[in-house]
Amino acid sequence: MAILAVATVVFVLAGLVKGVIGLGLPTIAVGLLSLFVTPAQAASWMLVPSLLTNVWQVAAGPNLWPLTRRLATLLAGIAAGTWLGSGVISGASAGHASVALGLVLILYAGLGLSPLRPRVPAGAEPFLSPLVGLMTGVVSAGTGIFVMPSVPYLQALGLEKDDLVQALGITFLVATVALGVGLFSEGVLAGGTALTSLWMLAPALLGMALGQAIRSRISPAAFRTWFMIGLMLLGAHLAVKPLL
Repeated sequence: MAILAVATVVFVLAGLVKGVIGLGLPTIAVGLLSLFVTPAQAASWMLVPSLLTNVWQVAAGPNLWPLTRRLATLLAGIAAGTWLGSGVISGASAGHASVALGLVLILYAGLGLSPLRPRVPAGAEPFLSPLVGLMTGVVSAGTGIFVMPSVPYLQALGLEKDDLVQALGITFLVATVALGVGLFSEGVLAGGTALTSLWMLAPALLGMALGQAIRSRISPAAFRTWFMIGLMLLGAHLAVKPLL
């Protein structure tokens, strides 16, 4: 019960972050929960909140089908990469999952805090998209986090703000489904775990509502900076924890 209470608070916080900046729910949820449970269990609890909040994010945008067609090879790569890496987070290498998760969070936060804003060269998207998708799927299968390298890549495509938000939602939705299928095939996503994930939807939605309510009262840029700093510290802790 104590772990479930902690998880409830974590999902309120994760939803709040998503409500303010439009992403971060799986990253915060899996990152913080991995302090108390295994990354595989944290990832399985994240599935339903991530799935349904991303359905909302996908449906809210104006260009669903054009973006889906444009991202088709990226999405296929994510599915293939997740299948190739299936079992890593819960198998014999599961002990390294916390370290890998920490390193991914550090890398993601470091890129977010850096002044670098790369752009995908014209003509490079057709061969970069499946490669980035494959890498994202493998990272997702091993850590439960699917922001790397998909988020920096999508940001580098130069999409308009609304299209970027919807593209992130489409990508996260496919990555969540692929990860869920992988966890189910490994026996991690059992009945009790699925019910817990469903329960976590309520605090996640509450957090999102709070985040949307305070979005206009704070600077999203400043909030995002502190969010990235917090992620970097969390990643450092997860990376060194098994060595202590």
